[in-house]
Amino acid sequence: MTDYLASADQALLKRHGLSDFEALWALQLEAVDEPNTGRGGFSSVFRLELEGKGYYLKRQSNYFTRSLHRPFGEPTFAREFRNISRYQKLGIPALQAVFYGERKQAGQHRAVLMTRALDEWTDLDRLLAQWPQLAPAQRHGILQGCGQLARTLHAAGQMHGCFYPKHIFLRERREGWQAQLIDLEKTRPLLFGMRDRVKDLEPLLRRASIWTEADIRVLLAAYLAQPEGSAVLDTWLQRLTQRRRHKEGR
Repeated sequence: MTDYLASADQALLKRHGLSDFEALWALQLEAVDEPNTGRGGFSSVFRLELEGKGYYLKRQSNYFTRSLHRPFGEPTFAREFRNISRYQKLGIPALQAVFYGERKQAGQHRAVLMTRALDEWTDLDRLLAQWPQLAPAQRHGILQGCGQLARTLHAAGQMHGCFYPKHIFLRERREGWQAQLIDLEKTRPLLFGMRDRVKDLEPLLRRASIWTEADIRVLLAAYLAQPEGSAVLDTWLQRLTQRRRHKEGR
């Protein structure tokens, strides 16, 4: 597989001698958290700043995921990079890849994935922690941004699979709140219509427990492009509530 290097970042990485796999693998950095070691190898995440721009550099070795298409396994970053590329082609707002490459060396299958840091964005988890202090207009804009993001995602025929507050990043702009997604490893095609869409949305509502029914109606109105009091919205709210109760009762 040919290494991927985003053209917008190529000159910057070259100035710092970091435009190839070997340099990024050897770069000494402090990990942002403990490495994952649950799949027989390891996977680590590092933060890197170059000339005022933030990046996340992720490295893994023998850290595989398996599927029907790849029964012998592949680096989890390979799937994530494919999904990042797919989202970009489909126009779904999501994190952006800067570099991706793989190497098989000394009995190890190594992978490097580098993405742009979302330093101007705030994850929904943190916004939910501030929810009572936010102005009504801010709360309304955040709900609309989340609903529009889900609408774009599902209209493109994709199901995120981990549509949780910690994976939704937002920022406020004059024209409204913008939202995008991270952690695309579990993305798959949207196969079963309303069933898959409800399955994707419900975990967000369950985790955003501070949201009232009125809040959820604002989100669903943006998602469905329907008035907040419409019968269509009522049906969706009922389905989501049923699934939420089923999950909470397990």
